[in-house]
Order: sequence, then structure tokens, then C-alpha cells
Amino acid sequence: MSSTEDRRFEVLRAIVADYVSTKEPIGSKTLVERHNLGVSSATVRNDMAVLEAEGYITQPHTSSGRIPTDKGYRQFVDRIAEVKPLSVAERKAIMQFLESGVDLDDVLRRGVRLLAQLTRQVAVVQYPTVSASTVRHLEVVALNPARLLLVVITDTGRVDQRIVELGTVVDDEDLAALRGMLGAAMDGKRLAAASAAVAELPEQAPPKLRDVLIKVSTVMVETLVEHPEERLVLGGTANLTRNAGDFGIHGSLRTVLEALEEQVVVLKLLAAAQQPGMVTVRIGEETQVEEMRGTSVVTTGYGAAGAVLGGMGVLGPTRMDYPGTIASVAAVARYIGEVLAER
Repeated sequence: MSSTEDRRFEVLRAIVADYVSTKEPIGSKTLVERHNLGVSSATVRNDMAVLEAEGYITQPHTSSGRIPTDKGYRQFVDRIAEVKPLSVAERKAIMQFLESGVDLDDVLRRGVRLLAQLTRQVAVVQYPTVSASTVRHLEVVALNPARLLLVVITDTGRVDQRIVELGTVVDDEDLAALRGMLGAAMDGKRLAAASAAVAELPEQAPPKLRDVLIKVSTVMVETLVEHPEERLVLGGTANLTRNAGDFGIHGSLRTVLEALEEQVVVLKLLAAAQQPGMVTVRIGEETQVEEMRGTSVVTTGYGAAGAVLGGMGVLGPTRMDYPGTIASVAAVARYIGEVLAER
């Protein structure tokens, strides 16, 4: 890239930085005063005219300074050479906070709350998807001779408990046989495979256990084919109200909040977050959601041992601190993955 293009990018970078910080349109005089660009104000004015003609900045009002466009933000994000890493103290604090979570639900809630605080945006995390979960443990407990408690624990930390009314009495020998058949069908299998195996158990059962297994397998299949990938945790929604005016150009804060209530919309934005450590930034119209045209969405995947368990990220106005937000999203996702891997 030529030195002229490099210099113009530095002008764009300065406009983005100042606008994110001040929320005020930026003029050439201000740029020269605040930034050591190494050129005259006349050269800066010429560079700004070229950037405006190419669609990277725009003038919101006559006689005002310039602000970045979505195209300008995209150019800025694409050329972020180095994202400032979090400090040792920040990383330690994040890890300790997440490790204090008592279970999967608590870890994800803590992660969302922390990410919302770090970025001052709306944070969202997707529960581990069904396709990524494997049955780690199954427990069958007799609450009384005609009622069972079934507990399924997956490798992603998900715990499901179901009570089964048998309609008949089972003794200890039958209970042991039932526990063995269910364990053999489910242990170590992905949920979809475990569900299929459990559905076939009544046909394989001895006659005296067939009716019991029909009731148990019906409950287990319903449990295993639930859709936790449609469960989301949101935090920091109130942060949007601090910058309500940022959404006035494209719709309103109300339309953004309504879109957030539609989990399908948010899931769509998380769908591309399939690789832990790789952060995706969608700016304005890149979200492909009309109600989100005034927003930017920064997402990544979280997981353990190379497996993606779900997506997470933040949503806010296009006028956001991209380097800081990218660093925070990547760090929190990484540590959530590490915490879940240890459980």
C-alpha cells in the first residue's frame, strides 16, 4: 500500500478514535491538534475529502465535521494490526470470577455479566448446542418403588433431572437391570445417538421390564431432544440506553430491543461463530437484519479441546471501541472454555 494510502488510513483511524471517544463530528483542525499526523492541515483536509468521496466518512450536517460510515468502520476493523491484550491482573480477575461459578448456568451468567461490564454493551452467550454434547453420566434413583428420578449429566456441564411415574412397582433387581440397560445405551454417546439408542430399548427389554422401559424411554427421549441451542443468556441490555441517540440514523433503540427479544435473530448472528479464538465483526448492514442496521455485533465461539460448544459476543452501536471489544470478547470466551473443560 502506498504511503499516501497509509496516511489516509491514519486520518481515518484518528477520526474513528475521536468519534468513538467524543461522539462529536471531527474537523481537520481538531485532527491536526490532537494527532501527530506529520502533515499540514491542508493535506489533512484533502485526505478527508478523498475519504468522503470514497465513502469512508460522511458529513452529518452542513458545516460540521466528519464521522465514520459503516464502510469506514469496516476498513478500520480490517486493518487492526494488533489488539491490545488484557493485563495479567485483568486476566486473573476474569478467571477467578468464572471459576467461582457453581455450574454451567452460573458460569454462563457470570460470563455474560462480566462481558457486559468490560465492553459496556449488550452481551449474549448461547448455551452449549445439542450436537456438541455427550452423555457423561446417568443416574437412576428410586424415590419409591413406583417412582424414579433420572439424572443426565453431559460433558458440557448440562444437568437434566426428570421424574418418571412407573405405574407399577420395581424391585432392586429390576432397578439394577434398568440402570444397566440405560447406561449401556447412553454413556459416552452424543445426545442424538443416545436418544436413538434409548428409543430402541423397549424392543430389547425382557417382558417384565418392557412397560417400565416404555415409560422411561419416552421421558428420556423428550429430555435428550430438547433444544438448548435456543437458550440464550443476555446481560447489559440497559447499556444500550446510554447511547440511544446512536441508533437514530438507522431505526431506533426500540427496534433494536425488539430484535433482541427475538432469539432467532440473535442466534442467526451467533451462527458464524464456529471457531474458538476467531472473532467475527459485523457492522451495520452486514448483520443482514433490518432492525440491527445501526448496530455492530462482535462474536466468537467458546469451547474446549478444539470443540465449539456455543457462540457468544456483544452487540452495540456502530460507534464502539472495536479493539477493546474484540479483546474482551476473545478473552472471556477463552476463559469460559477453559473453566468448562476442567469440569
